[in-house]
Amino acid sequence: MSLTTHPRQMQRLLARLIPLVLAVVAWPAVSAAPARAAVTFHDRPVAVGLRQPVAFTFAPNGRIFYVEKATGEVHLYNPASDRDRLFVTVPGVDAQGERGTLGIALHPGYPTQPFVYMYATRLVSGVLQNQILRYTAAAGVGTDRRTIFSTPASASAYHNGGRIEFGPDGMLYAVVGDGHEAANAQDLTNPRGKMLRMTPRGRRPAADPIRNSRIFEYGIRNSFGFDFDPVTGDLWETENGPSCNDEVNYMPVGGRNYGWGRRQDCGSLGVPRDTNNSGPRPRVLPKMWFVDTIGITGMTFCARCGLTGSNGDLFFGDVNFGQIRRVPLSRGRDSLAGVGRVVFDTGSVLSMESGPDGSIYYSDFSGIYRLRN
Repeated sequence: MSLTTHPRQMQRLLARLIPLVLAVVAWPAVSAAPARAAVTFHDRPVAVGLRQPVAFTFAPNGRIFYVEKATGEVHLYNPASDRDRLFVTVPGVDAQGERGTLGIALHPGYPTQPFVYMYATRLVSGVLQNQILRYTAAAGVGTDRRTIFSTPASASAYHNGGRIEFGPDGMLYAVVGDGHEAANAQDLTNPRGKMLRMTPRGRRPAADPIRNSRIFEYGIRNSFGFDFDPVTGDLWETENGPSCNDEVNYMPVGGRNYGWGRRQDCGSLGVPRDTNNSGPRPRVLPKMWFVDTIGITGMTFCARCGLTGSNGDLFFGDVNFGQIRRVPLSRGRDSLAGVGRVVFDTGSVLSMESGPDGSIYYSDFSGIYRLRN
């Protein structure tokens, strides 16, 4: 999958011609998804005419911080007044392929703790770095830039990750892609192909599942979405496969291997496809996977979101077909209860978030929208 183009007409044509096959609950059982589901929900534009808002988040007062992938610009938008202002421009951003300004998060104590965090691929002293930057918000403007995490970007312009979010434990979580080199995901000496966990200052947490490391989980290929279950606090993640096996993963505890690495193999038609076969055992298998990739992206949960019949359900989108799916969780909220269904059909889905009032929002390549009945 790539975040650089969005051929909507071709996406819609392919969505009608190519059946999606997905598997749930047990490996390797598979079942066919319906070819096309009726639209359940609609959307309302919130902010449009934007330039690749690949990530956004909400302040407690409902204002929206969003990033532009290619320009490095971070904006603050007020839905009540329809006012959009530049918060800061991240310097030196390289936006080739899946590089760029890719993630944004607010300190859990915002605005008392007035810190805004961005994940960006940028040129620093002639070297490309994937970095997490912390800015201080002062009178609606980003000041006092601090780098709290930095690692060399790979020579490939793909698989940089970039999603960041604070968890219920007050730690900052960040996903870093494998840099287009599968072996990185099993190498615990570098952060590529990992889910990271760090303090708000970027330091290693006292409780580190992999000793003396900010690595929370490993064996990850490339992810554009994760979120925390508002009921249990557990982490769920979406992950892009190569030419097969886009995944939905459950990550309730740290230090586990999700199996991506140099032995991965998509096989061929009629041959088992295994992309979770590398590194030490046990290897954690996905709760859901799409045999044929959909370009799975952002995800969020419905917690009093106002969408009929959806409370407690998991929502996630994709960039290839522009569909949003709703999937209920099991009684114990540690698995998925069935295959779910397509509840909205649009051009593309990049990021998904829940607002302060619980409403579910998504972004595409040109705007931010709210789902509604």
